[in-house]
Amino acid sequence: MTKAPMPQRRRDAERTRGDILQAALEEFSTMGHSGARVDRIAARAGVSKPMIYDYFGSKDEIYAAALREAYVQIRRGEAQLTLDPDDPRAAVRELVHFTMDHFRRKPWFIRMLNSENLLGGETVAQLHDAADIQSVLVTRLSEVLAQGKRHGVFRRDVDPVEFYVFIASLCYFPISNMHTLRVVFQLPIDDAWLHRRAEDASDMLLAYLADGAEGPKE
Repeated sequence: MTKAPMPQRRRDAERTRGDILQAALEEFSTMGHSGARVDRIAARAGVSKPMIYDYFGSKDEIYAAALREAYVQIRRGEAQLTLDPDDPRAAVRELVHFTMDHFRRKPWFIRMLNSENLLGGETVAQLHDAADIQSVLVTRLSEVLAQGKRHGVFRRDVDPVEFYVFIASLCYFPISNMHTLRVVFQLPIDDAWLHRRAEDASDMLLAYLADGAEGPKE
């Protein structure tokens, strides 16, 4: 049986909601929670201010939805990666490069996280499905690490969440601090430079995983 098409009104509502969320991400990441203005979000999204309140209720609720969307987007991108467990080294390298590239292409992600941390993580703590959003990545990374252990190429005592923190840290710093790093250390930070840092980070992380590994198994 052919599935009935989604009604036009519902498609339009979902598209409008997505436009509002993207506008909110840009506004909150640029201006912070206190400096963000709902009227500017409305202008960015091409909708009326009352319509935004119809969708989300309040400025705090818009911020919470935008913060959630930031996590959803990076996890959605990770879900599209191959992360082949039969080639765990390549899988780690693929995830590192994706993370660096996501931070580079979507600078609002880092700014949103910075803003939320300045607020003490109050909003993310109230997201009822925050752990569920992260669970797919943790599961897939666990599979990659487990396969590397079975092959004898990865050490056996690596926690997937802690390992992801290492990945995010190595990718986060050069992008979140690129403007000051360019001035203070006169670093030529551009796409090619960041690509090399992703390669270096991959090499470092793979060396860490190999330290104490049992060695390749036949």
